[in-house]
Amino acid sequence: MLDIKRIIGEKEKVERALLRRMNSISFDDVISWYNERTSILVKYEELKANKNKMSKEVGELKIKGEDISYISCQMKNINDEIDKLANEITELEEKTKEFLMELPNIPDEDLADGGKENNEVIRTHGKKPNFAFKVQDHVSLTSSLNLVDHERGTKLSGNGYWIYKGLGARLEWALLNYFIDIHLKNEYEFLLVPHILGEKCGIAAGQFPKFRDDVYHLVDGGFLLPTAETAIINYHYNEILEYRELPKKYFSYTPCYRKEAGSHRAEERGTIRGHQFNKVEMFCFATKEQSDFILEELVNNAEVILKGLGLHYRVSKLAVQDVGASMAKTYDLEVWIPSMNQYKEVSSVSNARDYQARRGMIRYKNIDGVNEYVHTLNGSGLATSRVLPAILEQYQNEDGSVTIPEVLRPYIGGMEKITIDK
Repeated sequence: MLDIKRIIGEKEKVERALLRRMNSISFDDVISWYNERTSILVKYEELKANKNKMSKEVGELKIKGEDISYISCQMKNINDEIDKLANEITELEEKTKEFLMELPNIPDEDLADGGKENNEVIRTHGKKPNFAFKVQDHVSLTSSLNLVDHERGTKLSGNGYWIYKGLGARLEWALLNYFIDIHLKNEYEFLLVPHILGEKCGIAAGQFPKFRDDVYHLVDGGFLLPTAETAIINYHYNEILEYRELPKKYFSYTPCYRKEAGSHRAEERGTIRGHQFNKVEMFCFATKEQSDFILEELVNNAEVILKGLGLHYRVSKLAVQDVGASMAKTYDLEVWIPSMNQYKEVSSVSNARDYQARRGMIRYKNIDGVNEYVHTLNGSGLATSRVLPAILEQYQNEDGSVTIPEVLRPYIGGMEKITIDK
């Protein structure tokens, strides 16, 4: 959520910034509501002061045994006016909050304009693998190697679901354990969070109200988390932290549940896109001074994982209109999928600045003892549903087998290669 005082003080600057990601914007109404509230609040406080003064007078008159009927009548009129003004203030505050809740974050100035066609490739790691044989796609490999059962996954739950089986399940679990060990080594605190969250969690994360329809809502209330970020941002909901505690660094493993995945493109078969997938999420609470450094740290953490796996990938800085509405800046880490002849995102690392913290009322007491909003940052570290296809395709061999990346072998009994059962 944006700061209304910033909107008023830097109206034209904020408008220009938001028009980079919106078709139109006008702050005239919300500024009018804010000014009206301020004016009413002055009258409200004056009346309360008069009421307190008269209450003192009533007490003194009672002690003297004098008539208080006239002053009591005046106090009733004041109380009625105070209640009326309080309702007007509440109504204006609700209208202002509703307006601000719908606004996206202010994008960082160094982002390119436009959509994903203007994303900037920052760096590339490794080289695209060259094959002297016809490349198989990951769907074919998971079928021939008996790693994933797509047909029965669809039978159980419909399109966009699959079942890891046998060595496929072990390889999936090996990836998750490898990710977890990296984050523990980096001294991030491990959280296992609830998968069912309340309304306020979606609001603080910036996913509600705009993207409410993208999640699975439960009949009895709550919704299934689309990412662990939605839970961890609320871990310090309505808290005031000490600057000495920051940055706070967490990570969590969860399945992720997403409705929006249903309208995928034809080439996004297999586990490339689905309604449920596994992900390890990094999340940091930082001061505004630490914010940019932590963003780079999160990108590096995700890169360390991909480098350890020996995968060819690239890092892209997203253009304004490709950045999520709650975020000020995002870097995507994208692995190469040979059969698709394209890169697919396996990690988005983002800085929300103080946007989410304002929605979740998460502050810290700075060195001068003044409360400020924290900056929140998140990054996938990593999502497995595209890492596994990248491994299978980049490490495939001519005989149909797949070499297991060395860093995963300790998690899978030292196995070096997955071969077709004869």
